[in-house]
Amino acid sequence: MKDNGQSEAQKSHAGLTTDEAATEPRRLTNLLLGIIAFALVLFLLVQARFILISLAIAIILFSLTSQAISAIARLQIGPVRVPNWLASLVALALIASGLLTATAVLLAQVNTVVTMILSYAGPAQRAIAQLFRWMGADVEAAVLASIQKIEVAGYLSTLAGQASSLLSATILIILFVGFLFAERIWFQAKLESLTGEPARAAHVSETVGRIMRRVNHYLLVKAAVSVVTASAVYAVFTLGGYELALPVAVLTFALNFIPSIGSIIATVIAGLAVYILTQDAPSALGVFAICGGLQFVIGNVIDPMLMGHALRLSSFGIIISLAFWGAVWGLPGMFLAVPIMVALMIACAQSTTLRPLAVMLSREGLPDFED
Repeated sequence: MKDNGQSEAQKSHAGLTTDEAATEPRRLTNLLLGIIAFALVLFLLVQARFILISLAIAIILFSLTSQAISAIARLQIGPVRVPNWLASLVALALIASGLLTATAVLLAQVNTVVTMILSYAGPAQRAIAQLFRWMGADVEAAVLASIQKIEVAGYLSTLAGQASSLLSATILIILFVGFLFAERIWFQAKLESLTGEPARAAHVSETVGRIMRRVNHYLLVKAAVSVVTASAVYAVFTLGGYELALPVAVLTFALNFIPSIGSIIATVIAGLAVYILTQDAPSALGVFAICGGLQFVIGNVIDPMLMGHALRLSSFGIIISLAFWGAVWGLPGMFLAVPIMVALMIACAQSTTLRPLAVMLSREGLPDFED
């Protein structure tokens, strides 16, 4: 009996060893397939970035306005209720006019900046080199020679090319939003057909709704805070009698949507612009200090107070997201990094397998708290 027991134990141990040996190649295969899938997705993200960026922005605009359309569609003017198609058309017209206006303003400011750079290219190079005068005349001359080697015309032509593609992107975004509005009434029916269960469809719909609410709140608060910051910077430049007040304010508004580093870049641009315009270091330092103080107060006091739970994300995760999407999609990717991260965190929190990733992306390890 003892020998028989030992034989059974040896067989069991041999069976476990065989299973483990069979599992190892399977794990290696899954790992290789995962790496290949990630490389393929990354390749598609880079190659189709123009369309994907436009689609992402269109989805965000659709998310921002879909709840307003539903509210308008529930209104009654006397005995007549506002039809859903009319509310969608009004929203699409407002979005189209807003996007085209914003594009026109941005293109005008780009033209202004390009003209000013061409006018101040020489004085700006000398002004920047003078910052190193305290290190000696040789160092100042070396810095000036290095700056003069920079091909400003090449960078300006690249900037002009990107600005010209902005109008094409705007038209594409308007088309995407229009088709999303046309399809919105069938979303729930398609979702039920895809999932096959009304309860599961309701769960998915609730998850999508949470993502939309969180992203909408973040974008609306960020837009309001950015408007206040840009207005303050515009007032500083106007009261100081400096040129480029509107372009610097527009840049400040746009860069504030990039967490952590956007406000720093905007402050440096403001101080550098004043120094190039006046070549007066105290004035530039004064503007730099004022704009930096405004950014600090708004970014560290007012912004978190208004944001609440909408941006309960890991700071390190935000930096990683900025670096990744900036490398894949450039500057537009940095603007979209936080909304994508919010959506990814909430979606991963619904999966048992992916929940550890959602915990890592959240600030406090609580990715699925209630709104």
